[in-house]
Amino acid sequence: MSASAVPISQDRFAEAIADLPIGNLHAKAAELRNSVAHLVHSNEQLQPFADDGDRECADAIKENEQVMARMVVRIDLLKREVEKRGLPWGEDEPALVNGKSEGPTEQASTSMEIQVSASPDTPRNHQLRSDTELAQRLREQIDEDMHSDGGVHL
Repeated sequence: MSASAVPISQDRFAEAIADLPIGNLHAKAAELRNSVAHLVHSNEQLQPFADDGDRECADAIKENEQVMARMVVRIDLLKREVEKRGLPWGEDEPALVNGKSEGPTEQASTSMEIQVSASPDTPRNHQLRSDTELAQRLREQIDEDMHSDGGVHL
């Protein structure tokens, strides 16, 4: 992210999604999950260079972890908006509550157990974890998903 770009706050994101159609909320959640998966893969590719002392790669990994944490919070906000309208969170979408999957997909291969790192925008109901723990949990879940027979993940 450029030095001048600042991500919107959770409150602004929640306000922005309040009037979106349900289909758009689900599409945005899928887009965010896909982005998280790509960032996890990117971090895996950067990690050997960071381990060899490349400071730029280490900084990129740290920034990616912060972005992933914000994305996970946004997925949770999308879930809350859907449920606030009296509709269920879809079976194919893991519901993130307290950083863990909840609901019918809890044992499905598409579920994600994610802990978010501390930030001023982190809701109080999330269990706080370090960026390193977040990245490790994301890597483990992506590896499990990639090796499961749970179908195609978009």
